[in-house]
Amino acid sequence: MREAVAKTAEGRRLAHSASQDAAWRRWGPYVSARQWGTVREDYSADGAAWADFPFDQAHTRAFRWGEDGLAGICDRYGFLNLAVALWNGRDDRLKERLFGLTGPEGNHGEDVKEYYWALDATPTHSWAQWLYRYPQAAFPYQQLRDANRERGYEVDEYELADTGVLDQNRFFDLTVTHAKVDSGDLCIVYEATNHGPEAAALHLVPQLWFRNTWSWGRDRRRASMQQKQTSQQQDFVRVSAEHAWLNEYTLAAEGEPRVLWCDNETDEVASFGAAHNSHPHPKSAVDRAIVHGDDSLLSPDPNGTKVAFDYFFDAVQPGQTVRVRLRLSAGDGPHQPFDEGFEQALAQRRAEADEFYAAVIPSEVDDVDRLVARRAFAGLNWGKQLYRYSVREWLEGDPTGPQPPAERRAPEPLGRNTAWQHLDLADVISMPDDWEYPWFASWDLAFHAVALAHVDPAFAKQQLLLICREWSQHPDGQLPAYEWSFSDVNPPVHAWAAWLVYQADGADDTDFLTRIMTKLLLNFGWWVNRKDEAGNELFEGGFLGMDNISVFDRSGQLPDGWRLEQSDATSWIAFFCLRMLRIAEELALTSPAWGDVATTFMERFLSISRAVENFGGEGRSLWDEQDGFFYDILVGDDGAVDPVRVRSLVGLVPLLAVSNTPAGLASKVPDLEERRVWLVRNRPDLSRYLLTEAGEDGQEGSMSLSLVDRDRYPRILGRLFDEGEFLSDFGIRSLSAAYREGRQLDLTGQRMHMQYVPGYSADGMFGGNSNWRGPIWFPLNALLVDALRTRAQGVGGDFEVEFPTGSGQRMGLAEAADRIEQRLLDLFRPGPDGRRPGAQRDQPSGELWDCHPVFSEYFNGDDGTGLGASHQTGWTAMAAHMICTRRES
Repeated sequence: MREAVAKTAEGRRLAHSASQDAAWRRWGPYVSARQWGTVREDYSADGAAWADFPFDQAHTRAFRWGEDGLAGICDRYGFLNLAVALWNGRDDRLKERLFGLTGPEGNHGEDVKEYYWALDATPTHSWAQWLYRYPQAAFPYQQLRDANRERGYEVDEYELADTGVLDQNRFFDLTVTHAKVDSGDLCIVYEATNHGPEAAALHLVPQLWFRNTWSWGRDRRRASMQQKQTSQQQDFVRVSAEHAWLNEYTLAAEGEPRVLWCDNETDEVASFGAAHNSHPHPKSAVDRAIVHGDDSLLSPDPNGTKVAFDYFFDAVQPGQTVRVRLRLSAGDGPHQPFDEGFEQALAQRRAEADEFYAAVIPSEVDDVDRLVARRAFAGLNWGKQLYRYSVREWLEGDPTGPQPPAERRAPEPLGRNTAWQHLDLADVISMPDDWEYPWFASWDLAFHAVALAHVDPAFAKQQLLLICREWSQHPDGQLPAYEWSFSDVNPPVHAWAAWLVYQADGADDTDFLTRIMTKLLLNFGWWVNRKDEAGNELFEGGFLGMDNISVFDRSGQLPDGWRLEQSDATSWIAFFCLRMLRIAEELALTSPAWGDVATTFMERFLSISRAVENFGGEGRSLWDEQDGFFYDILVGDDGAVDPVRVRSLVGLVPLLAVSNTPAGLASKVPDLEERRVWLVRNRPDLSRYLLTEAGEDGQEGSMSLSLVDRDRYPRILGRLFDEGEFLSDFGIRSLSAAYREGRQLDLTGQRMHMQYVPGYSADGMFGGNSNWRGPIWFPLNALLVDALRTRAQGVGGDFEVEFPTGSGQRMGLAEAADRIEQRLLDLFRPGPDGRRPGAQRDQPSGELWDCHPVFSEYFNGDDGTGLGASHQTGWTAMAAHMICTRRES
């Protein structure tokens, strides 16, 4: 497959574009879908980011750290930005960015209230398409706020489709197309189609602007733009943009649009109620002119740092498409920017994208799954966004700004990210969701990298390495979690992801493995030193990304005299050990010194396995023999033990800790083999976790390690594959469905309750819009499928399991893994009515809707309905990984 990709035009471009600074990566869809309401833009004392920079100020205030827009593109550092705005003649403002509710405004947390889809994209952004659905009625901003404010957790969110503004297809579909002629020459097309029953007016307003880098007192250099003269024979407008780093770029806009000039400065009157503006032509001038008919804020001169091209179509007929073309080029640009070469470039890049994905996606994949994979890859490529954030500068404030409140610099947890003043990023990073999570999340990023490795292995490796670089990884070894709290704790999945990325890229880049391994050694040390409070090889980590998975907040304060020994935290470290072991084994093949490291991780894994079984030397175990399941344990200072008897993913994570050492490797890594033999002879208490497979004809066999031994494995699988517990029609649930009527527990003298909830959370314990008490989450499902296959490839090859439990149908582990994977992919496959089970509840059905797969954050545990963030082509893009790697069943 790699050889086939290398022969394509896009593959050849990728071969010369490994670095983020490569020419073909200089321009891309790196403009955020949401910059307002982020931690970076929050300079308040109380850390209320959504309130400190709200949506209603986004069109009047200059952003400090980035920009946002509709289908925006920018250079790799975000200096020069181009995006489109719309106005239907009825809205109270230009539609310049996507609207959604903040956490406090929504009854299930943050939620974008718009419909849009990433249609296509290549990794070098040589070709890309994006679709936005714009209502022809006034956008119901306040109605959406009011309706959701009145709703509780037990009610679905009130969405745009619920308002009726889209009825009878009364909307424009805006398709945005980008195609690069070369690395510094971009063709841009905006096409708007009226799907409604009547003619409708539309302003289509491309905007070009420089990010404001000059107002904060740290860099006084000011970029500039000015209109260029064109001859009477030329049917286009030209604007020159000059910048110290970019040099000169020229934007040509076809036709005769009204050209509106201003500066990317804050409108202090509109934003803060000031008596006058410090800058006479602020960024809101375009909105004031088009929407309110007030030209007083526009610059009278054809220059500034922001320019808009207003194309007005007074009556777009039903079914009619209007089209606007632009061209952004380095230097002076072509003399005839819209000659036949423009359309030829579009056609050529589209054909090259088809060629590329024909090589990436196996030929035997049917058209339905091929569309799903290609849309997932499109979302990943459109989800690459510029992330700029210097925590030190953010905490200090800017020389021209007010002195930051003292509360901002208080030690954590009172102050935000004050322990991370070394973190300083200005990189293109893969985002979990372009609107709801417009900031990186470390454990999400690991799953992104696995999927991205199929189309852009260099970028995938760069992403994993970036989080481990010294300007992001903490000096004590911790990896940053996410911007709301870099100190939070997420599962250690980077070693697993690094191994899969290494394999996807041909299993020959040992330099990458060495670089990531040396950084992850520091991270492993942090876990051992910080998250093993009792020094007994059992670990604590808080919620570990699984928000409300337990009957209490595992990140919160426990009752005095109690500590929590976590089944999942301990299992995650065992999983971490085995992934590090496998990487060390690989590196030891060419550098024998790594053999010692491999031995270390084998022993650490075995020590953790023993602790799970007998921590404290008193026969206490995370395994419950009666229930056949692993549980968290509350341990009192007096030695009392209180198991948290709830069957959830917490007890399934031990299945992930499995690894195979290939046959024949022991002779090449003698240190590891010698130590294994010694342990078998001298430590029989550990041998139950060394599941060694004998070779044929006396040949050396493979070595399998697993946290779940041969006796316990079938018992826990019996629950995993039980449709009355974890197995649903669309994957593995996060909580056993046996608790539909609730589960009562007495813990530390308190009565606690938990219930299976297949959809949105029934309370706001943690996460707001997240729920791990029943729904299906793609990342854990992907890991479970991978673990089943790993066990099957080792000692589980002849092992058969009943699937589903109680069905009488028996099969091997590999086939069971395939069956789960098929159920997961069924979320994206249309049913008899054309609707995909994994579509969000509010996405209507019909010809204009059913053709668009939705990549939700998670899915209803009973019917598969999409939940949470609606564009999670971060970890949910693992569907593309499954499609590209699955075997024919």
